[in-house]
Amino acid sequence: MPSERTLAGKTVFVTGSSRGIGKAIALRAARDGANVVICAKTTTAHAKLPGTIHTAAEECEAAGGKALAVKTDLRFAEQITAAVAETVDTFGGIDVLVNNASALGLTGTLETTLKMFDRMHGINARGSWLMTRECLPHLLKAENPHVLNISPPLNMEARWFENHAAYSMAKYAMSVWVLGMSAEFADQGVAFNALWPKTTIATAAVRNLLGGQSMVDASRRPAVMGDAAHAILTRGSSECTGNFYTDEGVLTDEGVTDFEPYAVKPGTPLCPDFFLD
Repeated sequence: MPSERTLAGKTVFVTGSSRGIGKAIALRAARDGANVVICAKTTTAHAKLPGTIHTAAEECEAAGGKALAVKTDLRFAEQITAAVAETVDTFGGIDVLVNNASALGLTGTLETTLKMFDRMHGINARGSWLMTRECLPHLLKAENPHVLNISPPLNMEARWFENHAAYSMAKYAMSVWVLGMSAEFADQGVAFNALWPKTTIATAAVRNLLGGQSMVDASRRPAVMGDAAHAILTRGSSECTGNFYTDEGVLTDEGVTDFEPYAVKPGTPLCPDFFLD
């Protein structure tokens, strides 16, 4: 990637960034010297969920960036508004928003509780929409503004709904925001794109909810998403909008030919992610 493509001095707001993919995206921006906002709920470490907003902020500062840790539950509008206001007060504006935070519940209709339904739609669908709306007045003032949703391409096949329709709808909402907002703001210079991993990523969700250590071993490290996000966010916002990217596709376009360094266990066959053909 050309050296002039950098996030140095930019303010990058990342939801769900205390661990996993969100933290990898934040760390990659911090290595450029960006101002990084670590926006998540976790303030106390948990045995199965390592990392807090404070430890992630410390890692970002050690990597070369400036960091602001903001405890935020995306289900509550007043917390979103407060997080955006604190960011602008601290760094003077917002250049990039990454909507990464999501709730996962791979259950059928009869097994999905109303509490879980509301949680998934409150965080994935409503939370990402409201965070975007609150950031937009500041993004519209930025030089190269980007919104990046960590969400899949809209693949309307029954197999991606039949076993977990409530989750699929909540996650696809984030992709619908990309589809609609990229057209809505096309003439105003704000980029809206989606990024999704080609393979499973070694996160706490994969370990604890999807398949344990065997699936972790068949996954790539979160850094692959961090590098792919960086490539997108350093492209020109007026020309790079309305796309549904995969991490592998983005990095291949950037000239990457060897993905083995991203593998948790090189040589192990990789597990493809949901929603992709």
